[in-house]
Formats: sequence, C-alpha cells, structure tokens
Amino acid sequence: MGFVRNALALALGLTLAAAAQAADQDQVKRGEYLARAADCMACHTAEGGAPYAGGLPIHSPFGTIYGSNITSDKQYGIGTYSADEFFAAVTEGKRKDGANLYPAMPYTSYHLIKREDSDAILAYLMTTAPISRPAPRTQLSFPFNVRLGLTGWNMLYGKSVQLQPSEGNSPAWQRGQYLVEVMGHCGECHTPRNAIGALQQDQRLSGGLLLGYLAPSLLAHDLAERGWSQPDLTTFLKHGISAQGSMFNEMYPVVHHSTQHLSDDDLGAMATYLLGDQPPAAKVIEAVALTGMSDSARRGRQQYLNVCAGCHGVEGEGKPHIAVAMRGNTVLRQGDSRNLVKAIVDGIREQQFTGFERMQPMPGFADKLSDAQVTDMVNYLRQAWGGLPGDLQPQQVAALKAE
Repeated sequence: MGFVRNALALALGLTLAAAAQAADQDQVKRGEYLARAADCMACHTAEGGAPYAGGLPIHSPFGTIYGSNITSDKQYGIGTYSADEFFAAVTEGKRKDGANLYPAMPYTSYHLIKREDSDAILAYLMTTAPISRPAPRTQLSFPFNVRLGLTGWNMLYGKSVQLQPSEGNSPAWQRGQYLVEVMGHCGECHTPRNAIGALQQDQRLSGGLLLGYLAPSLLAHDLAERGWSQPDLTTFLKHGISAQGSMFNEMYPVVHHSTQHLSDDDLGAMATYLLGDQPPAAKVIEAVALTGMSDSARRGRQQYLNVCAGCHGVEGEGKPHIAVAMRGNTVLRQGDSRNLVKAIVDGIREQQFTGFERMQPMPGFADKLSDAQVTDMVNYLRQAWGGLPGDLQPQQVAALKAE
C-alpha cells in the first residue's frame, strides 16, 4: 500500500507541476500579446537594435528622452524587478530605485492597466534575451532635468486619463475602449498638451501636434468626415494601408510593432470604440472639375502632373504596391494641411506592410518646389479630392515648413 500511495503522490505532483508549467506558459504567451497591444517595442527598441534593449531617442519639446532597456538583463534591464515594482513603473512612473520616470513613458494612460495584464507582460519580458546594454542617459535642460519635480506634476496629471462610463455600450465597444485608451495609449499622441506637457483632457482624442506633424482627431464625427468606416479602419489597423491611404511618420512603427499583431476581433473592437456602436456614415467627396477650382489650385494641377502623377496617377488613382491613391485619401481631407505639406516637402520613407505589400519611398521636394508652387499643389489636392477650399496662402505654407 505504501508503494501505491507514493506512486499516486508522485503522479499527482507531476500533474500539478505540469499544470503549473502550462499556466506559466499561457501567462507568457498572453503577456507577449499584451506587450504588442501596449506597443512597448516601439519606444524601447532602437532602429536596428535588439528588441526591448532601449536606446531609441524620443524627441520632446523639453529635450530628447531615451527609451530604457526592458529586457531581462539584471544590470541594465528589468531582470531584478518584482511584479509590484514593475506595476509601479507601468502605472505610476516609478523606477525600482524610486526615481520618477519621465512621462514619455505613458503611465498617464497605463495607470488603468489591469494588474493581471501587467503581471503577464512582466512574465513575458523576463523570457526575453538579456541584453547587457545601458540606454543613453537622458539629459534635459533645467528645470526639466530635475526628476523630483515630476512629483508635483504627477499629483496634478498622473492619473488624469479616466474612462467614460461604458454602460449601454456593446462588449466590443468596451473591449475597444480598454485597447484604445489604456493599452494602446492612443490619446498620448492624439490629444493636445498644455505648456508643461500634460494632456488636455477636455479635448481628448481631438488631435495633437507631434514633431511638426498632426496626429489627427480620432473623434467619431471627424473620422467619418475624413472618410472612415469601421471596416476600413479595421483594415488600416491590421495592414497599415486601406482605401484612405497608408500609415507613415510616427504611425508606421505602431502598425509594424503593434496593431498588425493583434487579433481581428480586437482590431474590430478598437474601430467600434472609435466610431461607436452606431457609427456616423463615412462622408463621400465628389470630384471637383478644374474649372470650379481657385486660380491657385488650377496652377497646382500642372505641378501635380509634373512631379506626382507618375506615381499617384493622372487622376489620383494611385498605383498598387507603389503609391497610394489621392482619391479618397484621408490626409487630403484634414482641414489643417500640415501633414500634406510635410509629406510633399520632406518625403516619406519606403514602407513595408503586412504580406507582400510595399510602398516605394516618396522623395521630398523641398529643394525643387518654391513655397508658392507647394501652395498651388496643396490647394489642388485639397480642392480636387479633399472636399476643402483651395485657399491656402504661401505664407501659411512657409509657416508650416518652419515648424
């Protein structure tokens, strides 16, 4: 009998150990997915560097902040962090040594992360390769280099992001709210900030400036005005490209590191939250004849034919796998044309999207077009396919370029 009892005890122990190991593996797998949803890699991976090893320069109005090493390395990474310490870093902006993190780390949104999600992310990060590499030291000018000063800032703004009541909304809307507002921290870029870098919550998701570009409004009415429907927005988040154009600038790393890895259900939930359970109808723009355009826009037609039509098509139809269409393009429909001006002046790097989809690099025309020529072209694009007046002035373009 003793032998039987021992055998049963051993079998039970092995079963429990196997179950615990399976649970640990499930938590790690879930944590990997949540790290993608939280877009951790985008800020904690330098271009060409090891994943999560830090070193990415994050430019702000107050100076350059470097993404930290969050691999499992015990010297330079987070290998010695406990679950409590990691949760404090994520939700309160507190390092293991008690120092304040700069709010380039979006703890103002992450403070609403569920504890079990934080624990799962840590479990995953602890399985990453330990990269023994210190991130460059952040050196800001006075007084922004005094981390202790963030204590007061955190008291005022650290938990200012709050979720609106979800009662009466669908489960998809509620899931999307968590993914957009908390995990994806979309409001950190798409909400304007005040003079000391705090999010202006009364203008939540109404658009914000980022390195001279506009992170456009994500409010339902504004999205619909720019031609977005739930299926198109879901496609855009999944593939980085849709009938409305392609992701570029700061949104390109988002699809590359984050949204393309999320499930279709979660991407659909994000679109449902942004546009609502009863979304407004996507606005359709009617083409405007050349004779109905402003003098500037008519001149801009020739500029477009000279430098754009070879890739984007004579009638704005675009070329698959080469250049996006101008017809239906959401950037042309933004009342603030800074993104359009910046794209024309600075160009866009080559973009690799999901599958075999590619967009070739777009050259910048800063040294080829005068402010007046850029103005004429922008007015043509706005009026021909953007549903906007062709009344931009050269001094406005010059001001946008200067930013």
